[in-house]
Amino acid sequence: MAEIGKWNTLEVLKELDFGVYLDGGEHGEILMPIRYVPQDCKIGDKVDVFIYLDSEDRLIATTEKPFAEVGDFVLLECVSVSGVGAFLYWGLMKDLFVPFREQKDKMEVGHSYVVYIYVDNVTGRIAGSAKVEKFLDKTPAEFIVGDEVDLIIFSQSDIGYNAIINKTHAGVLFHTDVFRTLHRGEHIKGYIKKIREDKKIDLLLERPGYEKIDDISKNILEKLKQENGFIALTDKSPADAIYDTFGISKKNFKKAVGALYKARLITLEENGIRIKQ
Repeated sequence: MAEIGKWNTLEVLKELDFGVYLDGGEHGEILMPIRYVPQDCKIGDKVDVFIYLDSEDRLIATTEKPFAEVGDFVLLECVSVSGVGAFLYWGLMKDLFVPFREQKDKMEVGHSYVVYIYVDNVTGRIAGSAKVEKFLDKTPAEFIVGDEVDLIIFSQSDIGYNAIINKTHAGVLFHTDVFRTLHRGEHIKGYIKKIREDKKIDLLLERPGYEKIDDISKNILEKLKQENGFIALTDKSPADAIYDTFGISKKNFKKAVGALYKARLITLEENGIRIKQ
């Protein structure tokens, strides 16, 4: 059966002047307008299509690629506001509707928001919600400290950045553990720092513990070789300059440089570090 708000592989049943009809299973025949029909498409072919409802609530198949599908969290721009809600552009001809009840703050045209895409149980229509927390799992997560996870930044507070973990749980990146500016909607890799007694999750942008220093040290040595054995960075250099060069925090740079120095692989100079010959 075809899934609304998802990609489906459906069989072509009929060819008409204005498009083709696809086998939607329990949904019946689904129209794919002529502008989306692949060249040389014929009856019996199977095509990959995205299914959504048009402005008259009719199922439509398209080969256009939306920025996300039902079940995804995504950053989208508000393109219009009406008396019942806001509309966000998500890559299709019909914009994604976000009712007022699903908005945290009143949405404004030109602003972007992280939303969860879902199918409304009452209307059967695809909609978005900025109240992303209610779509996250409240049961204890089965993560362990050090696990690598996929993060989506969805808001910022006085203590740090709130992130969606693997599309299932929420966690926090504290400002004290973040060494660069993060943005709403940003997708990044992260690591589980701590799972508290209240089951809340603390996050890091780098793998916790000293086990990561070996890899970082190797990367610094490789970078030194690429730069003819010298890089003008020290433990007094700005954190941004260190991140731009190595992609790591100043704290971990200092740890890695210390390890390389103790291993007698580099020398420390007043204006930088140099690989030992």
